[in-house]
Amino acid sequence: MTAPDQVSKFVRLSLSPNTRRAYLSDIDHFAGWGGVIPSSAETVARYLADCAGTLRIATLKRRLASITKAHAAIGAPTPVSDEIVRATLRGIRRSRSVPRKEAKPLLREELFAVLDGMGTATRDVRDRALLLIGFAGGFRRSELVGLDHADIEPVRQGIVIHLRRSKTDQAGEGRRVGIPHGRTRHGPVQALDRWITLSCRTRGPLFSPITRGGSVGAERLSGEAVSVIVKRRVAAVGIDPNSYSGHSLRAGFATSAAQIGVPSWKIRAQTGHASDAMLAHYIRIGEIFVENPAGILL
Repeated sequence: MTAPDQVSKFVRLSLSPNTRRAYLSDIDHFAGWGGVIPSSAETVARYLADCAGTLRIATLKRRLASITKAHAAIGAPTPVSDEIVRATLRGIRRSRSVPRKEAKPLLREELFAVLDGMGTATRDVRDRALLLIGFAGGFRRSELVGLDHADIEPVRQGIVIHLRRSKTDQAGEGRRVGIPHGRTRHGPVQALDRWITLSCRTRGPLFSPITRGGSVGAERLSGEAVSVIVKRRVAAVGIDPNSYSGHSLRAGFATSAAQIGVPSWKIRAQTGHASDAMLAHYIRIGEIFVENPAGILL
């Protein structure tokens, strides 16, 4: 293998397969529109303007990230940081003037209400473990369904979950997440133990689909299935499920922790957020009633 081939190989390995596919798809779209790499700031601004009517803001931002990555790959300066591109994106965002759609956090009290309403059937046991582990670990749904039995390490204080890869861990270094036994009637470790015992599985995916007859499948549960489970379980206790998704467990953990005054760095250590800035939104929601002056005055 030649030196250039080795460089190309390691560059490819620096990104997860999903991220690499997303970058390639974005660049293909840009090229199909008429863009080239390297490109000028004016061209990228025109691209944004032309796509403003058909693409979401989040998609446009991802396209810009992909264009930046493509320029970096050839050692060219990125046009994305130019003011004309940034101003164009700001203008598109303001023209939409609609609130950002986001998953509603499943808070601790709501989670407990959901768990109190669940039974003891196989599906209930699995869902209880999934909800509690997802909440206690502050996991993304992809992280939750990506867990294997081999990733669980029992320790005296509870369990350590070895997260092999996540959205912000492109290098695949992994991290360790501690899940304590808990002090309430809804202990996450106990719930997971029940599920593992009932499923009769000690290897492969930790969470699997369940057939109509109650049999546990061998394949891995999908990320979309987590959203379906969250929606179905909150609806069962009379909560409107429309604003909830698989992300509600992660958001609920961060928000609930902020409400009781857990420092942001401790929350971030559990959730794996890259910075306090990424957590700030959850913390603002969690602290909205903390020392609220209206509560003091009225």
